[in-house]
Amino acid sequence: MNTVEFHHVTKRRKGFSIEDLNITIPKGYITGFIGPNGSGKTTTIQMMMDILQIDEGDIKLFGTSHKDHTVKQRIGFVYDDLFMYEDFTIKNMKSFIAPLYKTWNEVLFQKYVEEFELPLRKKIKKLSKGMKMKTSLLFALSHEPEFIVMDEPTSGLDPIFRRELLDKLQEMMVRENQTIFLSSHITTDLDRIADHIIFIYQGKIMLQKAMDEIREQFYVIKGRSDIIDTDTRELFIGIQDSELGFTALFEGDPLLFEPFGNDIVIEKATLEDIMYFMTRKEKLNREASISEGTTVN
Repeated sequence: MNTVEFHHVTKRRKGFSIEDLNITIPKGYITGFIGPNGSGKTTTIQMMMDILQIDEGDIKLFGTSHKDHTVKQRIGFVYDDLFMYEDFTIKNMKSFIAPLYKTWNEVLFQKYVEEFELPLRKKIKKLSKGMKMKTSLLFALSHEPEFIVMDEPTSGLDPIFRRELLDKLQEMMVRENQTIFLSSHITTDLDRIADHIIFIYQGKIMLQKAMDEIREQFYVIKGRSDIIDTDTRELFIGIQDSELGFTALFEGDPLLFEPFGNDIVIEKATLEDIMYFMTRKEKLNREASISEGTTVN
């Protein structure tokens, strides 16, 4: 079962558009949403939350229309920026936020306040970046959401708190069977905790797979440039040449390169590798198309 489904969703904006978007967020897993800045991650989340109106297509949350406002009760939001009154304290904010949710759990709220070591009477504007993120997480979790949406939650955080936050998300997902959708450009975080990955680039889905499949299917191949020819190059998703040789991304069975022996180095690809080589190939293809179009004219 899927918590979220996008069916042929299109959104056209000035200078940018998302066309025919089809994605699924499976229930009970952590899905990582990756892509360079400006690729459409935040736009996709805003469409899912009905903050931005879609031009075409259909979005389902928990099997019903994303426009059904009752589903918002079942979702917790954690944003990079804390959208709260800066002169309010956490205690003040709770008096506004708690009544909005039928499932508000005061015991859970107090538990997270203690666990996150948050000062209830300190003004939000005086909180550190890490404290603000903990505050956002506090309010997102205290109404026991089934689905947690996080937009760049680890951006700007120190490595220790980032690690603690990721561990907490994994623990929640396993213990409560919650669904977590984590949008981030920090791919190393998702290498550690994600079960599924959706990679978007310039409004287009480049990859949508389980992490187990990604680990089994994607490899970085390295070797001397003189040992590959034009046909062999076609095997790779993206390739980078230098004076020292080539580095390329390959999807498939690495045994294909066994005949090359020690002349080839094969490594498991990270999400950063995949993102780098796929975007590199897209850029080269686009430049080639523009060049051909110019030539024709």
